[in-house]
Parts: sequence; C-alpha cells; structure tokens
Amino acid sequence: MSQLSHFELLAKYNLWMNKKIYEAAATLPESALSMDRGAFFGSIISTLNHILVGDTIWLKRFAKHPTPLASLNYMKCIEYPKALDQVIYSHFDDLVQARNKMDSLIEEFASELTHEMLNATLAYQNTTGAHFNKNFGYLVQHFFNHQTHHRGQVSALLHQAGVNIGDTDLLLLIPEQSPT
Repeated sequence: MSQLSHFELLAKYNLWMNKKIYEAAATLPESALSMDRGAFFGSIISTLNHILVGDTIWLKRFAKHPTPLASLNYMKCIEYPKALDQVIYSHFDDLVQARNKMDSLIEEFASELTHEMLNATLAYQNTTGAHFNKNFGYLVQHFFNHQTHHRGQVSALLHQAGVNIGDTDLLLLIPEQSPT
C-alpha cells in the first residue's frame, strides 16, 4: 500500500468515525455535552471543538505547502484559532455543520496528495511561535493521529454518559484482498 492510499483510507476513517461520534453525541442534551467530565478539555463539546481546532491549525499550515492544493483554498477564509482549547462552536448544531464541511475538505485534501508533496519539507510555526521544518508526509500522519487520539477520548466520555458508539476500529474499513 502506498502512503497516498494510506492517507485516503485515514481520511475515509476520519469521516466515518466523526459521523458515528456526532450521531452518538446528538442523542445527549446540550447540557450533557457541555458538562465538565474531568477530561483534558473538560466536556464532550470542548473536546470535539479541540479536534476541529487542531484540524484547522494543521490544514492552515498545509495550505502553505510549496505545491498548493485546491482543496485548501477554503482555509484562507477560516480564522486561525486563538488557543488549542478554544470553543469555536458552543452550540452542537453549529459544530456539526463545521465538522461536516471540514471532513469533506479532508477527503478532498487526501485525494490531491502526491508522493512529491509528501516528500517535501513544510516550514511552519507552532502555536507558541517556534519555527519548524519537517517532512510533510510525517506531518500529515500526525494530523490523522491527532484526530484519532482525541476521538478516543470523546468515545470514552460518551461511554461514561451511557452512549455506545459501537465499533471504532480502522480494521473495519480496510478492504478485503484475495489471498496470494
């Protein structure tokens, strides 16, 4: 499997998991979504916002890649988050709309990647202003890993609230192959 098809699979997994998580979260009242549950970002809605904040930050950085991607033009219209714990959308319905738009963009982004792009170096600043020059392919891997990490936290918070989101394994999206 190529790195390109791997990232396309992770984009598909991102969409699938977010759909499951948001459908599960929608069964709870807003008060339960915003209740501090002692997690790193406090509540379910704050953790979901953090995932969107992280996606926004990374995609804005990716939009500065030396080889421009049409899918990331949209990121020019999006404001850079002020903090990693910023609650951009306090109302769940607004967050759902933003998440759906972001997930579509992520799938388009993954489909536009090339081997040359992934092997390039991306210069960027982190949220504290430190400068870095890192392999773009590894940064894309981090981007998807970050989502998975925090979705796991949301899954646990939903479970604690009595909501089961079902199976979450990437394995379920890996296509079957004929034995060789």
